[in-house]
Amino acid sequence: MLRLLTPLLLTLLAALPARALETVAVTSPRATVTMITEPAAIAPGVPFRIALRQRLAPGWHTYWTNPGDAGQPPEVTLALPDGASAEPMRFPAPQRIPFGPLVNFGYENEAVFTIPVTPPATLRPGDTFSFTADANWLVCERICIPEEGSFRVDLPVEAAPRPDAATAALFTAAEAAEPRAAPFTARIGFEGRQGVLEVAGPGIEPGAVRDAFFFPADWGVIENAAPQALAVRDGALTLALARGNAEALPVRIEGIVAITDAAGVRGAYTVGAVPGAVPAAGGGLPLWQAALFAALGGLILNLMPCVFPILAMKAVSLARLSGAARGAVRAHAASYTAGVVLSFLALGGLLIGLRFAGGAAGWGFQFTSPVFVAGMAWLMLAVGLNLSGVFALGGPVSAGSGLAARGGHAGSFFTGVLAVLVATPCTAPFMAAAIGAALAMAPAEALTVFAAMGLGMAAPYALLGLFPGAARVLPKPGLWMERLKQALAFPMYAAAAWLVWVLAEQAGPGGVFAALSGALLIGFGAWALGVAQAQGWRFGRVAAGVAVIAALALLPGLGAVPPAAQAAAEDAGEAWSEARVAALRAEGRPVFVNLTAAWCISCKVNERVALRTDAVRESFAAQNVAYLVGDWTRGDPAITALLRAHGRDGVPLYLFYPAGGGAPRVLPQILTEGIVRQALSAPNNS
Repeated sequence: MLRLLTPLLLTLLAALPARALETVAVTSPRATVTMITEPAAIAPGVPFRIALRQRLAPGWHTYWTNPGDAGQPPEVTLALPDGASAEPMRFPAPQRIPFGPLVNFGYENEAVFTIPVTPPATLRPGDTFSFTADANWLVCERICIPEEGSFRVDLPVEAAPRPDAATAALFTAAEAAEPRAAPFTARIGFEGRQGVLEVAGPGIEPGAVRDAFFFPADWGVIENAAPQALAVRDGALTLALARGNAEALPVRIEGIVAITDAAGVRGAYTVGAVPGAVPAAGGGLPLWQAALFAALGGLILNLMPCVFPILAMKAVSLARLSGAARGAVRAHAASYTAGVVLSFLALGGLLIGLRFAGGAAGWGFQFTSPVFVAGMAWLMLAVGLNLSGVFALGGPVSAGSGLAARGGHAGSFFTGVLAVLVATPCTAPFMAAAIGAALAMAPAEALTVFAAMGLGMAAPYALLGLFPGAARVLPKPGLWMERLKQALAFPMYAAAAWLVWVLAEQAGPGGVFAALSGALLIGFGAWALGVAQAQGWRFGRVAAGVAVIAALALLPGLGAVPPAAQAAAEDAGEAWSEARVAALRAEGRPVFVNLTAAWCISCKVNERVALRTDAVRESFAAQNVAYLVGDWTRGDPAITALLRAHGRDGVPLYLFYPAGGGAPRVLPQILTEGIVRQALSAPNNS
C-alpha cells in the first residue's frame, strides 16, 4: 500500500507551490544551495531580484567569473513565462584563494549571486508568477566536484510589491558585496612581463588605504599568484602586476580593484583602461632605494625652517667643544645621533601600530591634535624667550646645550629627540616617497627606512663622532655666539606663530583664544623666572611655576573645542548628537546618521556614489528624513561610544532610525543608491 501511495504523494508535493522566500535546498556534503527571492509578492511589470545562494562546507570554495588559475563559475538557466526577462547574473567581489603555487578567485563559506528579473506587465493581482531555474556549479577543496540542481519558484502577484525582511537582509548584504562603478580613473600598462595599474581619485592617500588588489575580468592578463606591491601617494595608488600567460592583451583591460581602507572596510570597484605606457609606480620603491631616499630626506630636513634653529644651536654647543678631547666629541655626537634615530624608530613604530589597529596616521599625525599643536607653540615660544635672554634656563634646547657644555650627554640626547619632534610638520624632498613606500612595507622593512631617515638627519653631527678632529676647526667661543643665540630666537617665534595658525584651522577662534591665553601665561612665567634669576625676587620662581601650571590647565579644554570646519557642512547635514537624534525622533521624523571621518576613503566613496546623488537626496526630502553627520576625524568620545554600542571599532557606520520609533537599522559599510533607498522604504520593523 505504501508503495502505491508514494508516487501519489510525490506528485501532490510537486504540485504545491514552493516557498516564496527560499526554495527547497539541493544538498551535498560540500554545499547547500537554494534559490531565494527578494519579495514575498511581486507586482505586474515591477522588476525584482532572485539569487542563487551557496552555503559551503568548511574548506570548500566556488568561483568568480574569472576563476583564476583553475575552476569554473556557477551558471543559471532560467525558464521564464512569456513576456518576462532577466539580466545576467551578478557576482560578488571575489577573494584570493591560494592553493599550493596557484591562486584561485572565488568564495568560501557563503556566496549569493543575484539576478534581476522583470515580470510581464500583463500580470494581474491574484495570478502566480512561476518559473524554474537549472543551475550547475563547481566546488573544490583538494579535489573539484561538479554539482547541479533544479529549482522551482512560485510568487504571488499583488497590486504592489511586498518585501520580506527574511530575505531583505541577504539581498542588502549581497548588493554591498558586489563591485560598484569606480569614482576613480584608471591607467594600466605593461613593459615586458612587468606592469602597473594606477587608480587615481579624491580620497586616496597614504593614511587612507591599507591594502588593494586587482582581479582582472579576463583569464591570463596577469600572473594570479604574483604579489601586487601597493604604493599609495596623495591622490593615487599603484599596484605592480606581472603579466600572465595570455598571448595578447585585450583591447581594453577590465576588472575589479578591491581596496581595504584604514578602518578595515573592503570596497570593490569596477575599473577599465586601454593598455598604454606604464604608469609611474609612485612610492613603490625597493627597500634600498626607499632607505636611500629616507637618508637624503633626513639630511635635507636639517635645513627646514622648523629644524634649522635647533641644528644651529647644536653648532653653538659644538663650538664650545672645539677644544675638547676626541672622546668627549665622539660621546656627544653619539648621544645626539641616538636621540634622533631612536625618536624616528619610535615614531615609525607608532605609525605602523596605528595602521595595524585600523587608525589613519601619516607623517606628522600628532599635529592633527589641537592639544599637541598648542603645546608645541608654547614650547617654541619658551625656547625663543630663552634664546632672547628673558630667562637663563628652562628651555629644553638651552638645557640640552648647557648639559652638553658641562659634559653631560642627556642634553645632547634630548636635543635630538626635540629636533625630531619639531621636524614632523616639515617634509623634505625625497621624504614623501620614502615614507609612502615604508608604510606599505612589512614592519621590519618600514623601521629600516625610518632608521635611515634618522641617520640622515643626524649625519652632520654624527660625522663629528667619526672625525672628532673636525671640531677643532670650528670658530672659537666668543661674543658672536651670544648674538647668534639671540638671532635664533626669531625663527622660534615664527614657528610658534605658524603653529597658532594651524590651530586656527583646527579649532577656530575659540582654540586661538585659548592658545594665546596660554602664550600670555608662558610669557609671564618666563619674565618672572628671569627677574628672579637677575634680581633675586623671592616669589619669581613660584609665580613662574603657577603661570606654567595655569597654561597647561588650558590644554584639556582645547581638546573639547569643536573643529573649525565640520564634515556636516560639506554633506549639507546637521551635526550628530544624541540629543538631536532624540529630539528629531520625538517629532516623529526618520533620521539617517552618517558616522564618517576625513581620512576614511570608504566613507568618501559612499558619500559620492550613494549619499550625495540626486535620487537619494530626493528620497530624503520626499520622506522628510533628517540627515545627521558625525565627524570622527578627531576621535570624538561620544561617537566612539556609539560605534562600540553597535559592535564597531571604526567608521563608516550608517544608522537609519525609522519614523514611529524602534531600534535603528544598521546599513552595510559599503553603500549603493539601492541599499539606501531600500532602507528608507522598508517596512517599519526593527
